[in-house]
Amino acid sequence: MSEHSGAEVLDRVQAFLSRFNAFPDQHCAPMLALWYAHTWAAEHFYITPRLVLSSAEPGSGKTRVLEVARFLSKAPEMTFSATPAALFRMVGAGPITILFDEIDAIFDAKGGGNEDLRALVNAGYKRSATVARCKGDAGNMVIERFPVYAPAALAGIAGRMPDTIMSRAITIHMRRRRADETVEPFRERQVDEQSTPIREALAAWVESVGDQVGTAYPEMPDGVADRSAEIWEPLLAIADAAGGHWPDTARAACLYFVTASQSNPASDRIRLLADLRAVFNDRGVKRMSTVEILAVLHSMDEAPWGDFYGRPINARQLAVELNAYGVKVTAYKSGGKTFKGYVVDGDNGLGDAWARYLPTENVDEGTAV
Repeated sequence: MSEHSGAEVLDRVQAFLSRFNAFPDQHCAPMLALWYAHTWAAEHFYITPRLVLSSAEPGSGKTRVLEVARFLSKAPEMTFSATPAALFRMVGAGPITILFDEIDAIFDAKGGGNEDLRALVNAGYKRSATVARCKGDAGNMVIERFPVYAPAALAGIAGRMPDTIMSRAITIHMRRRRADETVEPFRERQVDEQSTPIREALAAWVESVGDQVGTAYPEMPDGVADRSAEIWEPLLAIADAAGGHWPDTARAACLYFVTASQSNPASDRIRLLADLRAVFNDRGVKRMSTVEILAVLHSMDEAPWGDFYGRPINARQLAVELNAYGVKVTAYKSGGKTFKGYVVDGDNGLGDAWARYLPTENVDEGTAV
């Protein structure tokens, strides 16, 4: 292979997948090319990042991304309604790449339900993970441990994906195409014929660098650490092995998606912490009563607090959500009166939760960094 053959292969993968989708940002196609490539070397990595394709409405291209993935990923298994039991056995007999469409129909409006499937997707992003299940009748019960490690791409309507899955994922928020955005028709037989040499070249190149990428510790962009670094490590390792423009292209994509995930909170609780930080900072105060906080939260037009699963968030719900971070209702005096509310400082204050769970805020510019 030539020095830049890896870059050339990834260029071909990116060009091919870009023919059939109009993506919301320039970083989406190179990220997908790297994600498809990593499925061919998943056994060399400690983790396999989940790929989530979400959208506000149907018809936004999510299924098409999965359809293209069938022709570029290793051992793809596209499914709409496979049971957890079937998936356990399919993964155990692998290797496979799970391509799960319409997954929003599996979970409820809060991202709950179907705990077996959630356990498989959550645990299966680490190579050493197994999920234990009982097998047999009451008089002859045995524990069976299923290996669940496998690349997985999941597509569905936004808002119904469990937070635990989202925290392990790179997410593309797909959008419907505008009239001036065109893509090529997806004719499956033609796509199969045209993708075959690209897929074979990708498989051969990744196999040739499998040991190299599996033991690599790629340098992360500034600000990418912890779970985000873990998620992106396989893709950056592949980009570094490819050479050419790919190391820089991959890190630009990494920063884009990590920044987007921080500005789009993965859970209602994180969103609540962020909104409360903004409320306290805007008013320049260190304490506020529960009544005042609720009034402000309910007035936020673009926030979910005025219709929090069917009704405005109340004092009890606020306390439950914040208690998860050790933030508790505090009594304080102001103007000779005693109020119950929340404070910034102290062991039970909001400040500690903000520091631990929100991006660092640039005080001078009022932005997260």
